[in-house]
Amino acid sequence: MLDHFDMIAIVVVVLGLVFAGVHIAIALGITAALGIYLMTGDIETVRTFIANTAYEALRDYVFAVIPLFILMGDFLAKCGAARDLYTLANRASKWLPGRLAAATIVANALFGFVTGVSIAAAAAFSRIAYPEMRRYGYRRDFALGSVAGSACLGMLIPPSVLMIVWCVLTEISIGQLFLAGVIPGLLAAGGMVAYVVIAAKLKPELVGESHVSRRGSALSADVTASPFPPPVEPTEAEFRSMLISTLLVIGLIVGTLGSIWLGICTPTEGAGIGAVGALILALIKGITPREVWQVVLDVGRTSGPLLLLLFCAQLYARVLSMTGFTDAAKEFLLATGAGTWGILAVMIAIWVVLGCLIDSISIILLTVPIFAPIAAALGFDPLAFAIMGILAIETGLLTPPFGILVFTVKAAVPDPDVKLSEIFWGALPYVAILLSVVFALAVFPQLATFLPSL
Repeated sequence: MLDHFDMIAIVVVVLGLVFAGVHIAIALGITAALGIYLMTGDIETVRTFIANTAYEALRDYVFAVIPLFILMGDFLAKCGAARDLYTLANRASKWLPGRLAAATIVANALFGFVTGVSIAAAAAFSRIAYPEMRRYGYRRDFALGSVAGSACLGMLIPPSVLMIVWCVLTEISIGQLFLAGVIPGLLAAGGMVAYVVIAAKLKPELVGESHVSRRGSALSADVTASPFPPPVEPTEAEFRSMLISTLLVIGLIVGTLGSIWLGICTPTEGAGIGAVGALILALIKGITPREVWQVVLDVGRTSGPLLLLLFCAQLYARVLSMTGFTDAAKEFLLATGAGTWGILAVMIAIWVVLGCLIDSISIILLTVPIFAPIAAALGFDPLAFAIMGILAIETGLLTPPFGILVFTVKAAVPDPDVKLSEIFWGALPYVAILLSVVFALAVFPQLATFLPSL
């Protein structure tokens, strides 16, 4: 057990390294080694502890879940799943006001079941949905906001990489957390669709219409001024092909996640089946062997550093537990007199602020080893708390000054005139919706626990 000064030193060192630009894995590893040395004073003990933790962590069967789910998502994304989902959602929602923004949100929710990575969704729909909305005269900030805001759904709807990382750190069931994210994810998506429909009804100019054009006259002049070429509607044969491929994708997702939820497969086995099924679908859709090899290489480049991150995070979590930091932090927070809800509000605020500054996985690795035991001691359900945390972290990715999703949209959108301020402004209603779901989960944790309890 360390004294309070040494405990504070460990946290200050890791935060100082992270904000100084040191890679998060290196920062966690150095801090963990420092903590062990401060406790034992023996460098040989430090070496042995790190070696044992590495062996136990990286031989864990569950670590294969991450690269397999990423492989599944990349195969489906590479064969055009995102464009097909958007085209179908667009056609099915023609009766809705603001249908293109609504189609973007629905397609992003479905795409979340494919990739589980919000940045991938933001990049894809910046190129697919934004030009389509601008062709129809959608106001720029409204169109950009729908792309950036709905991209957050990728991390909330399973199979989410953030959920898997959270489960590895806290040792809760991956299948149960996947189930816990379904209702909050659909609730967030439904709130976003409701917002764009109501906004389009109240202010038709947001979606390139006027009250007059609604009654049958031409679309607003914004359409003709759009820098994007007129939309090309798919032929009936192309539409049928999209419909069949999308149904196959949905069938694969339902089969993969359903087998995990029903206990037929472990998460690792389910992810393996999903990856093989996605490869078969991609081959049917015409992906080339060269593209298959490229996807495999990309997944290796993505998941290799991620596994190193998880090892260092487990090392860091063990050291925090051994030093007594978690208990000290819990006692400190309780001593403030803020109460259960005040402490929860502080944790959510920290997540949102960190979300403005660093990526989601790094935030989880830094905070969950500290926050999860405190939440459990305060009586919060671990599944509901995990979903609240993921929602709060994703909300931070939309907020100034360094919202990563906003910068992703700015880099990917095919319009050089777009300003960051427009994306931040357009994303504000989505921030409010996500925080509303966090509040709903805090009051009604059954939203997360209902499906896993069946």
